[in-house]
Amino acid sequence: MNIYVGNLSYETTGDGLRAAFEVHGTVSAATVITDRDTGRPRGFGFVEMPDDAQAKAAIEALNGKDLDGRTLNVSQAREKQDRPRGHGRGRSPARPKRGGPPGRSRRGRPLSRPRRQG
Repeated sequence: MNIYVGNLSYETTGDGLRAAFEVHGTVSAATVITDRDTGRPRGFGFVEMPDDAQAKAAIEALNGKDLDGRTLNVSQAREKQDRPRGHGRGRSPARPKRGGPPGRSRRGRPLSRPRRQG
């Protein structure tokens, strides 16, 4: 069973998360999710436990408990939903970018005037 663990401290590591759950049964994986740009933890993670009975016991035991100074939110993880990828700045694929050619205003004028050589 895949378990969602929220409200993690930024100091919590995958090993610390694994240790907290191994008290309640076998853990096959424990991961703290990090930001892809900064590499800093995002404050949540996932624990995979092969035995559903042990996983449910761990959820009951650890939900609302303290780990590294933070109260955990522990629940069964939901399936990841397929979300459409964005096309930048909230634009739908059917709506084209506004404006004219690059380097020109909407009225077709150049954005800046060339400097005079002198």
